[in-house]
Amino acid sequence: MRQEARMTRRKRSTFIEEQKAGAVRLAREFGSVVRAAKDLDLTEFALRHWAQQVKVDKRGGPAPALASNEPEELRRFRRKTRILEQERDFRIEAATYFAKQQDRPSR
Repeated sequence: MRQEARMTRRKRSTFIEEQKAGAVRLAREFGSVVRAAKDLDLTEFALRHWAQQVKVDKRGGPAPALASNEPEELRRFRRKTRILEQERDFRIEAATYFAKQQDRPSR
């Protein structure tokens, strides 16, 4: 296999929210994600994903998608639910234990 025939992978870049918002704004001005991605040296996939996330954040996107701040809130709710379920289970076990203690004859 020849070296020239192999594709090289792009170095993964990180972007702050302002950069993402600017890129999405530019894509809307151009009217083409492809052109904006090429001009900004981004992948089309990344730019399309950012544009979709902007729609979701504004609640114009598909219903099952989460807004940017919702995953953290969802984690907090799941943790709280887990704790409440553990407390409930403990109370049920304690009530069962004490009910059995009352049924036993005293010595």
